[in-house]
Amino acid sequence: MGFLSLLKVASMPIVQVLIIGILGAFMATDYLNLLSSDARKSLNKIVFVAFTPSLVFGSLAETVTLQDIISWWFMPVNIAITFLVGGIFGWIAAKILKPEPYLQDLIVAICSGGNLGNILIIIVPAMCKENGNPFGDKDVCATMALSYVSFSMALGALYVWTISLHLIRSASVKHKAMCSSKTEADKDFEANDTSPLLLLTEADHLSQIEANDNESMWNSARGTLHHLAEELTTPPILAAIFGLIIGAVSFLRNLIIGENAPLRVVYDSIELLADGTIPCITLILGGNLTQGLGKATLKPSIIIAVICVRYILLPPVGIFVVKAASHFGFLSSDPLYRFVLMIQFSLPPAMNIGTMTQLYDVAQEECSSLFLWTYLVAAFAITGWSTVFMWILS
Repeated sequence: MGFLSLLKVASMPIVQVLIIGILGAFMATDYLNLLSSDARKSLNKIVFVAFTPSLVFGSLAETVTLQDIISWWFMPVNIAITFLVGGIFGWIAAKILKPEPYLQDLIVAICSGGNLGNILIIIVPAMCKENGNPFGDKDVCATMALSYVSFSMALGALYVWTISLHLIRSASVKHKAMCSSKTEADKDFEANDTSPLLLLTEADHLSQIEANDNESMWNSARGTLHHLAEELTTPPILAAIFGLIIGAVSFLRNLIIGENAPLRVVYDSIELLADGTIPCITLILGGNLTQGLGKATLKPSIIIAVICVRYILLPPVGIFVVKAASHFGFLSSDPLYRFVLMIQFSLPPAMNIGTMTQLYDVAQEECSSLFLWTYLVAAFAITGWSTVFMWILS
C-alpha cells in the first residue's frame, strides 16, 4: 500500500476523537456552562465507579479466552517496558528541569502512563473498517482488534491504577506537605522571638533518632502494603480481574454471554453502561483541556519535554522492542497484533491520570495543561506513527 493511503486510514479515527473533544470543550465554556469543574468531578467519579469497570469487564469477558491470554503473554511485558522506559525518560526530564517535587511525580506519571484503552478502542477497530487497511478482511480485523485492544485496556488499567495512581498519590502528599511547611514556617517566623529552645543531651538525641527511624521504617512498610491493597481493589482493576476470569472459564462465560445465556440480561445491562464510557471520558477530556488553556503556570520546557518523551523518544523504542521480540520468536505472525504492540509506545497520556488528579485534588491545572498540548500534538503524532508502523508491517 502507498504511504498516503495508509495516512488516510490512520487519520480518520483521530478526527472522531477531536470532534467529540471539541464538543466537550465548548460545553465547558461560560457560554453553555454544562461541564463546569464540579460537574466534571462528579462525572469523573461515575466514570471511575461505573462506566470504566463496565467497559473493561464487558470487553474482556466477551472477546478474551484462556487461549488468547496464554498466546498474548508478551503484551503485559510490552506494556511494562512502555512504563519503565517512559518513566526513566520522565525522571531524567524532571531532574534536568527541576520543577516542584509534586510536579516531578506528575511528569513521571504522564511520561510513563499511556492511554492504552480508550484511544486504542476507538482507533484500531476504526482503522480495520477503512478501505485499504493492511490487516486483511474488515470484519475479521475488527473482531481481532477488539480482542487485542480489550486485553490492552485491562492490562493498561492494571498498570495505570497501580503505578500512575501511586505517583499521583505521592504528588498529593508532597503538595500537602509543601503547603503545610509554608504555613508552619510563617508561624515559626512570627513566634521566633518568644519560642523557648529545647536542648537535648547527645545520647538522648541519638536514641530519639534511632527510635524514630525504626518507627518510620515500620510505618512505611505498613503504609506501602495498605496502599497496594487499595490500588488493587479499585473498581477498574476488580472489573479487569473478573472479566479475565469470566472469559477464561467457559462455564462462567456461558452463563452471561450468548443468546441462550440464563443471565444474559446482566451482560446486556453492563454493555449499556459500557457504551457511555468513551463519549463521557472524551467529553471530560475536552472540558479539562479548557481548564489548562489559560490558568496553568507550567514552564514551556516541561511541556516540550513531555511531548518529546511521548512522541519522539518512545515510538522508536517500540519499533526496536517489537522487532527484537519478533526476531526471537516471541510474537505471532499477525501484523495487527504487532501493530497494537508498536502503537502502545506512541499514545498520549492516560485520561485516567486526569481523573486521579481530581480525586486527590492535586496539580489539576498543570495536568490539564499537559493534556491540552499532548493531545493536540497526538492528533498528528498518532497519525504519523500509525502510518509508519503500518508501512513497516506491510
